Amino acid sequence: MLKKISINFEAVEAMLYFWQAIKDKEKVPEKFIYDIADMPGMKEVYDEEFDGESVRKVLSAIKNREVLAFRTKKEARFWNNNLWMMEDLDYASSMVQPIKKLNLDDMADGQGDKEIEVIFVPFHFDEYLLKDNKLIINFFKLKPDQDLKTLIKEILK
Repeated sequence: MLKKISINFEAVEAMLYFWQAIKDKEKVPEKFIYDIADMPGMKEVYDEEFDGESVRKVLSAIKNREVLAFRTKKEARFWNNNLWMMEDLDYASSMVQPIKKLNLDDMADGQGDKEIEVIFVPFHFDEYLLKDNKLIINFFKLKPDQDLKTLIKEILK
């Protein structure tokens, strides 16, 4: 068993605010975009094709209602997925509800030596990534009626 398992969906919460604010034509400070790009959960999905500058570039283009020019495939997917969320904020909210209700306490007995952090992050193609003691799940790949606990158990096996 696991010593401890925790859930982090701060990046998703920040993005929910971003999507709503942009849809409502509110001003979103550039610093907020930099803060999203700098979140620990977001940093976990960075590689040579997609990094903090990619996040900043995509979110700034969306904020300024610009077409995303000179993009990688991962940046293009991130851009498209963000636009999709903004088009249907009710769907985005329904995707968040299972995360907010998720309780993984029974997966940890406090006796093992392994601690796992489950991080929900909106990113590009992958359904999930495993890095060290972190399971990073792509928010864009979730479905509102999905059994997250079963998904997490399967991935961690």
